[in-house]
Amino acid sequence: MIHIHHHEEVVCVEASVKRGGRDSSIYVFLSDGMLVDTGPKIIQESLIPFYESSSFDSVVLTHSHEDHTGTAAWIENHLGVPLYIHERGVDVCAQEADYPIYRQRTWGIRQPFRAHPLGKSFHSRTLDWKVLETPGHAFDHVVLIHEKTGRVFAGDLFLGTKTKVILREESIPTLMNSIRSVLSHDFQALYCAHAGYIAGGKAMLQKKLDYLENLTGEILLLHGKGMSAEEINHALFPLNPPLVEVSEGEFDSLHIVTSVIAGRGQEELC
Repeated sequence: MIHIHHHEEVVCVEASVKRGGRDSSIYVFLSDGMLVDTGPKIIQESLIPFYESSSFDSVVLTHSHEDHTGTAAWIENHLGVPLYIHERGVDVCAQEADYPIYRQRTWGIRQPFRAHPLGKSFHSRTLDWKVLETPGHAFDHVVLIHEKTGRVFAGDLFLGTKTKVILREESIPTLMNSIRSVLSHDFQALYCAHAGYIAGGKAMLQKKLDYLENLTGEILLLHGKGMSAEEINHALFPLNPPLVEVSEGEFDSLHIVTSVIAGRGQEELC
């Protein structure tokens, strides 16, 4: 089942999927004839009536993860609407999905599709959006900003103020730099692919950055005292969320610690 909300001339389509032992919301947004993300394949049958009854002539994907691109192939094959993604994600989308079984069971299996590379800006029907490269969560992640309306489509940049686990390939230092880049722009409302509409989005994104900066300081302090990554992880994250076991360690708080330590090492080399 999907639920449709309206905020500031944006249609917010919400679905719920069981992930890591709990229900997780996933959103698709429609604004000014532009669809932002397409949700996972597992909710395709629920989204098709919405797609067929809605008017949109472009699809922008914030990144190539399967919970954001799962119904893109259906849109391409049945509606012929062009899809756009950061140039680094074009080849990924054109290939068969390659991700672990637990993610296939959670989100479904994304089918290959053809996407066009995004530039530095994107024109929907009447608005020009800035396209900001925001890696950290994913190598091909982008954020869309329209400063006059104060709107940001943030993909997975926000998710929540207190990050507890991340994917093995994620980088907290890179993510913090991406957040700083977005915060340097003028906006208020933030549309998050998992948290939905956040009216005071800039303040909440700043709160996330503050948390990550403080966490980074704690990790580096403990590392400087000679503690190992595993010891730091146990000290700062004593509880093990179900997602860690479900994902067989692909999601883990340990990856937060190791990415921060690796980031400091790279700074020292530079």
